[in-house]
Amino acid sequence: MKPKKIGLRKVGNEEQIFKLRISLEGTEPLVWREVMIPGIFTLEALHSVLQLVVGWQMKHLYDFEIAGQRYSEPDEFNDIPTKSVASSLTSALNGEKSFVYNYDFGDGWRHHVQVEDVLSRKDEFNYPIYLGGENACPPEDCGGFPGFEDLKQKLADKKDSEHKEMLRWVGGYFDPNSFDANRINRDMLWMIDWRREPNDQGLYLPFNTEGDSEVTGRLNS
Repeated sequence: MKPKKIGLRKVGNEEQIFKLRISLEGTEPLVWREVMIPGIFTLEALHSVLQLVVGWQMKHLYDFEIAGQRYSEPDEFNDIPTKSVASSLTSALNGEKSFVYNYDFGDGWRHHVQVEDVLSRKDEFNYPIYLGGENACPPEDCGGFPGFEDLKQKLADKKDSEHKEMLRWVGGYFDPNSFDANRINRDMLWMIDWRREPNDQGLYLPFNTEGDSEVTGRLNS
């Protein structure tokens, strides 16, 4: 069923702030996040934001499903027509209330993204803002939902024959219930200069603070 449209508030496109709720489908308990992001951000930038707030490591391909259209980076091995991730969030949504973000086509992580509100920009806010969420992101390459559930069971059972092997694989520590909104904002989102273009690997880079007394990260100019 095609997502219903919402009536956007009468706010200029450059002033629109989208409050999004991201749910990692199939996880139990549910892995979810809330974030506020400017509508002028491209889908490519949104991908980077989602990677940071959910907890992924930008190791795999991704795409967006919006109103029956697929947005992705160019792929010479895929003949299916796609739209560009250089599209802004505002233009791609065009009033849609929800969309899907897919990551790692092997493990098949599917995120349902709900537009909870469209707000006006506030000068005192540093966007994007991670508002909160619950439960840890699955480790990369753990085998999708079945592998994640199996991993959690083995880590929780010290008597399991594969407990030590799985503990070593995750680096010695993994808490499936942990998340820290303050750290994600302070040490990740707000350290990046979102006004710059991404590098050749598609990564948005931190501010160059040499000679600068402040790191603002604001997109108010």
